[in-house]
Amino acid sequence: MSFLSPQRLVMLVFFLQPVAFGSWLPRIPEVQSAMGLGPAALALALLGMPVGTLLTLPFAGPLVGRIGARSAIITGFVLYSLAASLPVLAPDPILLFVALMLAGSSISFVELGLNVQADLVEKSTGKLIMNTSHGCWSLGIMVGSLVGSGFAAAGIAPAIAVPLLAAIVLPVALAAGIALPRLHDAAPQGETQRSAWSLPSPALIGVCLFVFGITMTEGAMADWSAIFLRDALSAEGGLVGLGYSVFAFMVAAGRFGGDFLKRRLGSVNTARLCGALAVLGAALLFLAPSVELALIGFGTIGVGVSVGFPLAVTAAAGIGDRAASANVAVLSFVALTGFLIGPPLIGFVAEHSDIRLGIACVIPMLVVSLFLTGRLKPRPVKTAHNPEAEIPGVL
Repeated sequence: MSFLSPQRLVMLVFFLQPVAFGSWLPRIPEVQSAMGLGPAALALALLGMPVGTLLTLPFAGPLVGRIGARSAIITGFVLYSLAASLPVLAPDPILLFVALMLAGSSISFVELGLNVQADLVEKSTGKLIMNTSHGCWSLGIMVGSLVGSGFAAAGIAPAIAVPLLAAIVLPVALAAGIALPRLHDAAPQGETQRSAWSLPSPALIGVCLFVFGITMTEGAMADWSAIFLRDALSAEGGLVGLGYSVFAFMVAAGRFGGDFLKRRLGSVNTARLCGALAVLGAALLFLAPSVELALIGFGTIGVGVSVGFPLAVTAAAGIGDRAASANVAVLSFVALTGFLIGPPLIGFVAEHSDIRLGIACVIPMLVVSLFLTGRLKPRPVKTAHNPEAEIPGVL
């Protein structure tokens, strides 16, 4: 794939990475029904993914810094493709937990490599691609979700459909990963340099708190959108998976326009505009009396959360107190924790009330993120390669 530019290669791998996982999402209600799980029991099983993430990311940052983002992507994609097929093969809740734990571990590793590689390509080429790359990721998970819904409508069992899709995607992803340029993250020099194992700086903590509510909402839409449409609005068949497809499409659309908005409005104003849309969409979803209005709510939330994580990645990588891989690892740890802990929280609330109130749990977290958008404010940092550059950080 040497005919593709480094930017296009990064975008391609971003697109391919979530396809298999996306095909699992519309099959969650089938797995829940097959195992006879209530909302709380399903929530406990879904905790496997944050457990896998929590066990992996503290070591992933230093490891990616040592072996390089490209090697992390290649190795991580193989492990991820295998692990992504395991949840649909699990025969009981315990093994479902274990399978999701392995999936969470592998996803956290490969996504860290992807984010660091995108940041390095931005720095080496001078072209903004972070939002667009995440747009490709959103497009990939939307395609996976649509394919998964299609397999479900065709009556193809999850245990066949998900591994089949993972096997199709893997060789293409490996070819793209091998073609990526070998770029290395240079740690800062001098008195300001900090160890990759040191505690996060206050600047990084602010960015992490901003992104938590964003990714918690993304996780809620991923794991509970199909169940919300089924239980709250009596959707059936292919409609059950349509909510997440609409959400993912609008996330992708928002991210593809994110670099344009960032150039026109700046990081903070872009984040505030989208954050307000996220709160509005979540409120609309909570109140929606029909599938049609619920789909509008899913779409509005999608636009609202679209640019949050890409903006946070750039901000974390630009803080400059240590290697970007270390700060992005901490940010990814918090972001993925939000993505994966949000769904179990909603499950516990739904168990004791209903799925509408469970989904509404994302509203206060989105309000917190909206108030923290100022943490993305850029600061000018002069570098040897570009003394006039303005690198996003936190004031």
